[in-house]
Amino acid sequence: MGADAHGVAVPPDRDARPVQCFGALTADLYALAAWLRQCQIETVVLESTGVYWIALFEVLEERGFDVKLVDPHTVRQVPGRKTDVKDCQWLQALHTYGSLRGAFRPEDEVCVLRSSLRQRSMLVAMASRAVQHMQKALEQMHLKLTEVVSAITGKTGMTIIRAILAGERAPPVVVHLPGYALQT
Repeated sequence: MGADAHGVAVPPDRDARPVQCFGALTADLYALAAWLRQCQIETVVLESTGVYWIALFEVLEERGFDVKLVDPHTVRQVPGRKTDVKDCQWLQALHTYGSLRGAFRPEDEVCVLRSSLRQRSMLVAMASRAVQHMQKALEQMHLKLTEVVSAITGKTGMTIIRAILAGERAPPVVVHLPGYALQT
């Protein structure tokens, strides 16, 4: 599995070219699924490398294949496999002998919820970092806004920041902006 290509191996008796490489674009994934169907493949093993497996997993699953996701660490114990071709052949051989166990993959609804929660968590972390950068920039400019308001991203803090960004520099004007409440 990769960002731009996927190596695929089928048993040697299924095709004259049992190892093929397909691109990672949607049309390529459809072609890969069609080739597997032509080779009379029913189950497919995918290595869970990064996020590259997800689109292929979904395409294969919607086309009726029994797709098993395997952890790459469990199949990398044998030394000497250094190419994608050897790697997909090794996975195919392990699968043929029944040596691979599929990883747990929750239902689609759970995957969507997980993805949404992870995205939200990432956005919250990014927002926190952005606020920290704002606080650092204000401190470096010797604007002690964090010392006089409880939250620089609150109504008062943002009103003051907008006024400063608009060019206001006189402290008495800034202090008397609507919504400004000096901490005591």
